Amino acid sequence: MVDSHLIVGAGPIGRHVAALLAERGSRVTVASRSGRSTGIDGVEHLALDASDADALARAAEGTDYLYNCANPADYTQWERVWPPLAASLLSAAERSGAVYAITGALYPYGPVDVPISEGLPDAATDHKGRLRARMWAEAKAAHDAGRLRAVEIRGSDYMGSGVGGNGHISRLVPDAIRGKRAMMMGRTDLPHTFTDVADAARTLVAAAEDPGAHGRVWHVPSNAPVSQAQALTDVLASIGKPPVKISSLRGAALAAAALASPFMREMREIIYQWERPYVLDDAAARARFGITPTPWAEVCRRTAQG
Repeated sequence: MVDSHLIVGAGPIGRHVAALLAERGSRVTVASRSGRSTGIDGVEHLALDASDADALARAAEGTDYLYNCANPADYTQWERVWPPLAASLLSAAERSGAVYAITGALYPYGPVDVPISEGLPDAATDHKGRLRARMWAEAKAAHDAGRLRAVEIRGSDYMGSGVGGNGHISRLVPDAIRGKRAMMMGRTDLPHTFTDVADAARTLVAAAEDPGAHGRVWHVPSNAPVSQAQALTDVLASIGKPPVKISSLRGAALAAAALASPFMREMREIIYQWERPYVLDDAAARARFGITPTPWAEVCRRTAQG
């Protein structure tokens, strides 16, 4: 029997998971609102509102693995979009018996002053962090009660192929290639971990398929931290482009921008990620799954190429 995988979300992580699974011969379906093709050979596509619990449960019937790779792009709508979607995914996993593999985020930890390990509490105070923490807590509770099998992976800010406007660095690349000044948020000189989306996909599949890994969070193996200014410079250098001038949006200027822009208000809530070192401890996942990150030079080339 061929293993069956249902991926909810056709963004960068979902596409990389689909490509990885299809290449090895698994049966793969990608569900999204549009049902638009990912262009990956051997992958089926399904137009589906995944917050419709009955529709998602029907789609998940007979599948072995259900992946939450959804990423509501509008930060200002998370409180409206995520709760019904998360509840629907939990219900579909329970009703189908599929392993529930979640693409998480570091938001639940909130501000930290040490390397971020899985042993830290989910102690966020901003609403996005609390929301993501609650989503994992509900999945973990269902797992612990024996109603389903769940696992979550968490990576830092994404780089790599297909990230585009979803990444703090990749969103700057098109203008920087043309020599335009880059505007970053927070300090630009502090060490910060960046995670390649392909490595996140590899870790998600590995965690899903390892029964001993279920019931907990794993951090995606990622390269050594660099400053965001260095990351952009390295991306440009990977395709032979010179560095660009960089400005920083902080303090009063950021507060003023937040008054005018709902999106910037959301970003201001998590500015702590860019005002102090933000370093991921990925030792547990490296040891468990034998995964090492894609070499930094290749991550930068993939990011530059879009």
